[in-house]
Amino acid sequence: MTSKTLYDKLWDDHLVKQRDDGSCLIYIDRQLLHEVTSPQAFEGLKLANRQPWRLDANVATPDHNVPTDRAEREKGVAGIADETSRIQVATLDENCNAFNIVEFTINDERQGIVHVVGPEQGLTLPGMTVVCGDSHTATHGAFGCLAHGIGTSEVEHVLATQCLVQKKSKNMLVKVDGKLGEGVTPKDVVLAIIGKIGTAGGNGHAIEFGGQVFRDMSMEGRMTVCNMAIEAGARVGMVAVDEKTIEYFRGKPYAPKGENWDKAVAYWQTLVSDPDAKFDTVVDI
Repeated sequence: MTSKTLYDKLWDDHLVKQRDDGSCLIYIDRQLLHEVTSPQAFEGLKLANRQPWRLDANVATPDHNVPTDRAEREKGVAGIADETSRIQVATLDENCNAFNIVEFTINDERQGIVHVVGPEQGLTLPGMTVVCGDSHTATHGAFGCLAHGIGTSEVEHVLATQCLVQKKSKNMLVKVDGKLGEGVTPKDVVLAIIGKIGTAGGNGHAIEFGGQVFRDMSMEGRMTVCNMAIEAGARVGMVAVDEKTIEYFRGKPYAPKGENWDKAVAYWQTLVSDPDAKFDTVVDI
């Protein structure tokens, strides 16, 4: 068998069809929806008289326009002072009710930043393809996912078909070894990487972050690094699955249970680049 990178494995596991020009159709396991990029997508479904292809693959939460002021927030949607923000959150509620999509509404204790809610609830899981109408969806790559942001028309396309038209990126490995000094944070690490490769250094690539520094890093730290793969010009940032990844999901509300947990773990443990896998670009720090 040909050796594969983590990105290759995730891509191949979700490839539905590939054309001669390199355009591909990939299956999407999870779409996370929020109030800013979903209204036009839902409107497109209504105009075409379409229903979502797979309801349980889509979960919504308001996050961009939710007040941080506790007094405002406790009043719910009506407490949002800005009219545009209030309309967007109310519209998300209406659309999710109309299409029977699960939503963590403004006063649901599970509501939060969409890229935190996914992992926190076990909606994001290793091996998944995850999309959201937000550029920093790469955050979920910290869990061994193929995750990236999409545009509003693509949000509609995923709702309608649970698939997405894509072209495969090149592979980049950013390997950071050694031990971090006192007070050096994951954000410092990713800023150092961007300083080395430039803000366009990751253009056209899916970046895998490897090496001792990332093996030692917390899951939250890995999320910070993958989040900022976007600032390095890449669409995708990811970290291979290890025991730390697996333990993070144990007992999460939407994570597999019982026998299904054991099957999931057996698959998750394969989500690492093969030792002799070839990368198009390698950066050593």
